[in-house]
Amino acid sequence: MTLRLDSLKPNTGARRRKLRKGRGIAAGQGASCGFGMRGQKSRSGRPTRPGFEGGQMPLYRRVPKLKHFPIVNSKNFTVVNVSLLNELKAGSTVNLDSLVKEGLVTNPKYPLKILGNGNLKTKLVIQAAAFTDTARQKIEAAGGSCEIQD
Repeated sequence: MTLRLDSLKPNTGARRRKLRKGRGIAAGQGASCGFGMRGQKSRSGRPTRPGFEGGQMPLYRRVPKLKHFPIVNSKNFTVVNVSLLNELKAGSTVNLDSLVKEGLVTNPKYPLKILGNGNLKTKLVIQAAAFTDTARQKIEAAGGSCEIQD
């Protein structure tokens, strides 16, 4: 037998008959149709919109106003201030690995970000994932360069 559109039919027991509500006691869902006696949930057109809390200010409108909710996909960085880089040899290349060897960074879990606190006197080539604007200005003012590294 070939498979044709007119020969297709669902498996036995896959499709159930629609429950006919409000058609008498013998039908199993007579009178109140399983919705109980009275109240908002028994009326026609009954379902309130999702998130409705009976007139109380709903959760989805309360939550964003509150403080201290965590950022869902926050970016984490290993941060180093420009002032710490003065200890390094002038003209050297600075990245996360070199900072770990120098002992300036102890836990290199995240990508490196250079912050602009302090002053920089030595000329360095710095490779990091991110720079603040003030850090970039101070590095370039000292004659160094900033390279973004992934």
